[in-house]
Amino acid sequence: MQIENETLKRWRLILGGGEADGTGGKGGQDGESGFQLSEREQGIDKTLEALYDSDKKGGLGASSPNVARWLGDIRSYFPSSVVKIMQEDALKRLNMKAMLTQPEILEAIEPDVHLVANLMSLGKVIPDKTKDTARQVVRKVVDELMKKLSQPLQQAVMGSLNRASRHTRPKLNEMDWNTTIRRNLKHYQPDYKMIIPEVRIGYGRKRKGLKEVVLCLDQSGSMGTSVVYSGVFGAVMASLPAITTKMVVFDTAVVDLTEELKDPVDLLFGVQLGGGTDIQRALTYCQQIITRPNDTILVLITDLYEGGNEEEMRKRMAGLVGAGVQLICLLALNDDGAPSYDHANAAFLASIGVPVFACTPDLFPDMMAAAISRQDVFQWAAGQGVNVAK
Repeated sequence: MQIENETLKRWRLILGGGEADGTGGKGGQDGESGFQLSEREQGIDKTLEALYDSDKKGGLGASSPNVARWLGDIRSYFPSSVVKIMQEDALKRLNMKAMLTQPEILEAIEPDVHLVANLMSLGKVIPDKTKDTARQVVRKVVDELMKKLSQPLQQAVMGSLNRASRHTRPKLNEMDWNTTIRRNLKHYQPDYKMIIPEVRIGYGRKRKGLKEVVLCLDQSGSMGTSVVYSGVFGAVMASLPAITTKMVVFDTAVVDLTEELKDPVDLLFGVQLGGGTDIQRALTYCQQIITRPNDTILVLITDLYEGGNEEEMRKRMAGLVGAGVQLICLLALNDDGAPSYDHANAAFLASIGVPVFACTPDLFPDMMAAAISRQDVFQWAAGQGVNVAK
């Protein structure tokens, strides 16, 4: 009977109260159902009702104290993973975006990548009294992402650069002494107490500026979380002396945020999500700032829905590839699943040898390493189980 009642309680919380709630009773309290919600369970029921029965019962309303209290309640009743889902549902169902401009709401909410994307979309309307709180929220999320993602990216990229740049006829100032010694330990001469370096390993040129990376980001509203991850990865790559990293964002205008890469929080607040999309204009700008095409990786992050001149966009894409630029198109850079994208433009890119796929943040370091070492990115994606557009 106890197990049966626990099952009924779960169904009661799922279905909500009122008539015919699926438990055999009315409202789930005593009555015919044979069980009663505890005080804590009643609290859980009220938080669920406020969100998911809002169309029938008025929900949270427009009161900041009510919303802040509700945000605190769900954090006390549910684990962090569930809290983030309920917050996201609240933003969609109850039109809470406007309330993110109020500091007491931001202080109560559980920060995550989606929240940062929403704050970016509200950047122009956030009042001065809320800006400091908003920056603190963004800083917390960015710091967590940097801690999680920076080391894998640094290791993958630097390892790939080292392998790509080594050769066996280095000049003295290009010698990789540690690797050379390890490779020649078997040639140690006891009589002379020295190693004879039959194989010398070095770098083909100075390590600074071995590769140029241009991250070109679509900042239309649907790309919010992709922009957050791109900003973090861009900041990490900008800290690596062997890579020259540039960051360009676009909608119908193009903005170069390369100078903001030293602080990803400033970078993200420089992004204004929303508006149209002019990929052709963005690629034109990128073409102008690329100085070494054969050593440049251009990562275009967009869903490929072109609002400008599509024919010119395709010409720019083909021109970049023809000049030797390694072009990669990411339809999304997040964990949100398969994105919507323009299949015709994706097929065109595939026809000129450009890989087009969505990438999760945990795969991005390996993807960049594969690109830097000039591996076949199509094969790399297939090996990772990634669906490449055709």
